[in-house]
Amino acid sequence: MTTEQLPSATAPALAPPSLPEPWHGELEKKLASGENVLTSVEVDLDARLRFTKGIIVVTERRLLARSPGETVWHDWAYRPGLSLKHHDHAGVGHLELQDGQGRLAAWRFTLGQNLHALRLIEQFRERLDSHVSGLPVQAAEQNVCPSCKAPLEPDQDECPICTKVLHTPPSTLTLFRLWRFALPYRGQLALGFTLMLLSTAAHMIPPYLTKPLMDNVLIPYQNGVKIDPMLVVWYMSGLLGSAVLAWVLGWGKTYVLALVSERMGADLRSATYEHLLKLSLEYFGGKRTGDLMSRIGSGSDRICVFLSLHLLDFASDVLMIVMTGVILWSLNPWLAVMTLLPLPFIAWMIHIVRDRLRTGFEKIDRVWGEVTNVLADTIPGIRVVKAFAQERREASRFREANAHNLAVNDKLNKVWSLFSPTVSFLTELGLLVIWCFGIWQVSQGDITVGVLTAFIAYSSRFYGRLDSMSRIVSVTQKSASAAKRIFDILDHVSSVPEPVAPVKLERIEGRIDLREVGFRYGNRAVNRGISLNIKAGEMIGLVGHSGSGKSTLVNLICRFYDVSEGAILLDGVDIRALAVSDYRSNIGLVLQEPFLFFGTIADNIAYGKPGASREDIIAAARAAHAHEFILRLPQGYDSMVGERGQGLSGGERQRISIARALLIDPRILIMDEATSSVDSETEKEIQKALDNLVQGRTTIAIAHRLSTLHRADRLVVLDRGEVVEVGSHDELMAREGAYFRLYEAQARNVDTDMDDKE
Repeated sequence: MTTEQLPSATAPALAPPSLPEPWHGELEKKLASGENVLTSVEVDLDARLRFTKGIIVVTERRLLARSPGETVWHDWAYRPGLSLKHHDHAGVGHLELQDGQGRLAAWRFTLGQNLHALRLIEQFRERLDSHVSGLPVQAAEQNVCPSCKAPLEPDQDECPICTKVLHTPPSTLTLFRLWRFALPYRGQLALGFTLMLLSTAAHMIPPYLTKPLMDNVLIPYQNGVKIDPMLVVWYMSGLLGSAVLAWVLGWGKTYVLALVSERMGADLRSATYEHLLKLSLEYFGGKRTGDLMSRIGSGSDRICVFLSLHLLDFASDVLMIVMTGVILWSLNPWLAVMTLLPLPFIAWMIHIVRDRLRTGFEKIDRVWGEVTNVLADTIPGIRVVKAFAQERREASRFREANAHNLAVNDKLNKVWSLFSPTVSFLTELGLLVIWCFGIWQVSQGDITVGVLTAFIAYSSRFYGRLDSMSRIVSVTQKSASAAKRIFDILDHVSSVPEPVAPVKLERIEGRIDLREVGFRYGNRAVNRGISLNIKAGEMIGLVGHSGSGKSTLVNLICRFYDVSEGAILLDGVDIRALAVSDYRSNIGLVLQEPFLFFGTIADNIAYGKPGASREDIIAAARAAHAHEFILRLPQGYDSMVGERGQGLSGGERQRISIARALLIDPRILIMDEATSSVDSETEKEIQKALDNLVQGRTTIAIAHRLSTLHRADRLVVLDRGEVVEVGSHDELMAREGAYFRLYEAQARNVDTDMDDKE
């Protein structure tokens, strides 16, 4: 970074435009003549983590700061031993100024200021180094993260913000874990390996026949001996027969092993996807859709290609090298020793390059996940992109992710582009050594020309396979990286585990008991000590301000998450003792934003009961007041629904989701803001459908409009994760407590809205 020049030699300068405006006046009084502000960060938490403002400033002379909640400014001139350290934990960032004696000062801030803090540390270190060394700060192009623009060290290509999780480098040993997917096909694998062994042996025949062909036919002919036609026919037949045999065996082994690898790849994709579906919502909350798609799609495809092509070639290369080595040794041990000279150098290069490729390809996979993340964000949200005219912004975002991907690939290609030609050069050098040594042995009469010719032919194959094996280092590391990312999913244990011996409830009544239920998101308590008994068939309304824990409580009852404290019981049985699928099959869920899949209207209604008859589907649609508008569609129940329900209004999507819940006839019904995003006319239609839906079922409803809970038997008022009131509407209004205040505030808002419309 470079310091902005002062307008005059005596006036202090507040250089960075990022400096918050309120601090300009105070800083002008604190800066000495000619002192410049290089960068700053506004710290916004005091020692007790209360929100209040403070600031830290770096100038070319010192670190200047006013801590949150204080009025006194402190400053520290640059000196040896001074250091500024940064870390963050549980959503709070920390900066500590230290010297050899201990901590001089500490500041805390929310992570929204994290990027500014990192830039401040970068500038502080530059100025401190310059002061200690006596050398001026060199103006250089700042290396920054392409995603979040955080400063990076000159040799650093991993962003400290974007890469918070320590990524364990993938190991080639990860590929051995694929063996469990190979076990069902061990018979086909044994057949393929046998064919490979026979095919490799067949490839060994032609060079062996060149030796007698040279010594018994061609060289005698040059010395005046007539050629024996039958002998030539035998040799030619042997060459042709070996070629045909190698072709047939090669086709057989490639076909068999390709079939096996494709099935292994399909099993791997299915196992990963099925495991992904079993994971809790907590796992998906920290993952990007594009990254998961990339892992299951391109990752498994890369492994499949490795198993069907490259692993086959590698095994064939190993067999060829072993067989060739044995034949070379039998022909001439000294020449065989000369052949092995380049091997230590090639092995050393493979060892050096392997680690770089291993970490590099894992990084490439993660960067490619960034590209697919942009696609996964923008394509489903294309309506929002176009509505806000953000096409250029999204195109720019894609270009940046694509450029980052290109840069990471280019860096790795520098290593790989040097490695491969070097191996080729060493193999060519090895052949040259064999030629020189072989010619010397022929001149000494130790070997014949036929032996040398056969040796060169075998050596060419030996080095060719060696070169091919060195190239497989790249694809092996790519596959190891892909396998690691897939096994990261397979190794993840759901936070909502299946019970070892699940309890089977013969008949569900629908009685739900919450006993001292508590739940935490990390270190933050969301629900605390909630106890509630819900009778079978009773309708409960959950009300409270946003963030009071209503939706989290519903998620706990659905067992999308498991409670941190206490227990939830269904008909007297802890829901953690029930099989997850059996338990959830008794729950009907109607969400604020209903999700419809690409397919027909009938398929979406029957999603929870795929074998439902058309009569049952129509009956559910009638009860949901959806039958009439469905019949108005071009193909009725066979009309296609676009992705996420495009082509239908919000009210129509909601009624289809109600029909979907009605069709499975659940004992427990959960409605989360089911009518909050529709107009009043549509709300009436949906309310009629909901009246049909709640009959005879245990119902838990969250509603933004308190008036929609008029049919609830009891209302449960939540505040800051705790139950503060329970009772009917009339009882709670008479208490004039939390519910009364909520209702009155909402009524005033409605009256205000009506006045505005008038």
